[in-house]
Amino acid sequence: MESKRVVITGLGAITPIGNTVKDFWEGLVKGKNGAGEITRFDSALYKTHFACEVKDYNPDDFFDKKTARKYDLFAQFALIAADEAIADSGINADNTDLDDVGVIMTSGIGGVNHMYSEVMEYAHSDLTPRFSPFLITKMIANIPGGVISIKYGFRGPNYATVSACASSTHAIIDAFNLIRYGTCATMVAGGAGAAIGQLGVGGFNAMKALSTRNDDPLTASRPFDLNRDGFVMGEGAGSLVLEEYEHAVKRGAKIYAEVVGGGASADAYHITAPHPEGIGGALCMKRALRDAGLAPEVVDHINTHGTSTPMGDIAETLAIKEVFGEHAYDISINSTKSMTGHLLGGAGAVEAIASVLALKNGIVPPTINHFDDDPNIDPRLNFTFGKACQRDLHYALSNSFGFGGQNASLIFKKYES
Repeated sequence: MESKRVVITGLGAITPIGNTVKDFWEGLVKGKNGAGEITRFDSALYKTHFACEVKDYNPDDFFDKKTARKYDLFAQFALIAADEAIADSGINADNTDLDDVGVIMTSGIGGVNHMYSEVMEYAHSDLTPRFSPFLITKMIANIPGGVISIKYGFRGPNYATVSACASSTHAIIDAFNLIRYGTCATMVAGGAGAAIGQLGVGGFNAMKALSTRNDDPLTASRPFDLNRDGFVMGEGAGSLVLEEYEHAVKRGAKIYAEVVGGGASADAYHITAPHPEGIGGALCMKRALRDAGLAPEVVDHINTHGTSTPMGDIAETLAIKEVFGEHAYDISINSTKSMTGHLLGGAGAVEAIASVLALKNGIVPPTINHFDDDPNIDPRLNFTFGKACQRDLHYALSNSFGFGGQNASLIFKKYES
């Protein structure tokens, strides 16, 4: 089957360091830190009291009150990011067949906070089963895609990929495949996360996945640092418009970058811990390179999964060395989670946007909060610690790894007309 070229023509984001793509990118380059005390709920009795929340968010700025009541916060974020990406791309009924536009918007765990509030309200009532008519639709992970299709009239493939923290990277890979193999011409893809709440923080605390550096939250997300103690939960969303190249050129669209490969794998090891040798991560990167028809030596930049967990960071660096050999030391590596925290199901999409803009602008954002080298992590690897670097980039790879051992990697190419 002939494979079509796929390009990116629209970007949208709402994140802890910027509520638009422009502000997000400027925050990344400056090394802006999104961490702070939790305001979404009273965290006094929890082990972790901080997170990377979206700042200055008011749903009234985006939705009327009736509409806002229908959507959990994760869905609100997803819709805002998708709206920005669609507007940025310029796709509309005049230049695009709406039957040929699909949507894959996802979340790692959906509307967990709304589910919690409904259950608590029921538990503290007279136990008469009274629930919101929006309980199910505010909870399920696929609802943003459905709402986007209704708003814009997009009648192409529409579903959600759910693989925990790899969800939105899998969404972009699926969108890429649907376009290049001719199912449709345009896809809106991405994901969102908004799990900063009693269940989210309590659950991740219980499995000892979150940092508990309550005395210094600004330095808590410290990927690859010796004293990292877990990830910092973030929230927000990212969305990309992917388009068949000839279709984009025909309508005069601006093009950010080209999507050239995607790979997926399973660790087949443990429900939360990565394989200690990074076998699954290495396999999905190799598959992405094979899919793109590229030699490892052409990759200039890797936006790592880089969560700041003790085992995860080591496993990912071992995987990178396994795949790239000596060339690993020439790659500009970073973890943008050091700034944004971990957006869970939205992480892959937001980091894909960071990778695309790194290619377009020739700038690799920094990995902040590095203080001490970990003897288990090769110090010869270039983690872009502390300060953004300028570099002529041609290919960037973005990694996402999820609980369950589900891994995904994307490769982007700098667009040159």
